[in-house]
Amino acid sequence: MARQDRAMRTRQELIRSAAEAFDRGGFAHSSLAEISSRAGVSTGALHFHFSSKKELGEAVEAAAAHTLHRIIAHCPLGHDAPLQLLVDASHFLAQRLEEDVVLRAGFGLGNDLTWDAGVKLWLEWRNWVRGMLHFASGQGSLAADVSLEDAVGAITAAVVGIAVLARSDPEWPLRRSVTGFWQVMLPRLSAQQGLAALSAKGTGLEVWHADETTELDLWWLHEGLAAVAPTPDADR
Repeated sequence: MARQDRAMRTRQELIRSAAEAFDRGGFAHSSLAEISSRAGVSTGALHFHFSSKKELGEAVEAAAAHTLHRIIAHCPLGHDAPLQLLVDASHFLAQRLEEDVVLRAGFGLGNDLTWDAGVKLWLEWRNWVRGMLHFASGQGSLAADVSLEDAVGAITAAVVGIAVLARSDPEWPLRRSVTGFWQVMLPRLSAQQGLAALSAKGTGLEVWHADETTELDLWWLHEGLAAVAPTPDADR
């Protein structure tokens, strides 16, 4: 078990190190030597866990996709307040993009011309936004003259763009910017009868924070153990 735990931690460190390298310089300009060095392991240990840089990129994408799916899983279709859930999810996604280099790198790989993306996370986010707006429209929560596709594009771009700006400028007011976007957007988006009940600041973010560590730990445990081979020297 100690060997499995060590291998799991090494795998996590390698994925994080790869994400930092991809986030900083892109996929093509990131080397395995740099990634292994930043993770504090040998290149031999890296190749025990990942046979190539492409496999590392796929692991970063998978980890980022898991985080995104966990965020939107808290917002099921069929909820009685889909617009508020959309606001809440956008706040948390923007915050996580600022704080979580693996999630940020996963989004970045989707726009990296040197990477053959298996998953484009911004497309998954856009499709989920579209689904929530379709549901809101069906239940009468949207203003009658709203263009669904225009709203989808604006929300998708705004959330990801605000997070990028916040990362490039430490003084950028991330939470206030997302709130400001929704203060402008909600009066245009929402049917008049439901507008007063909506909060541009978001609600219920503590639910995401409470679940975050436990779910990630379980996922990493599963992924790490799956990668462990029966050799005690794998991480030297």
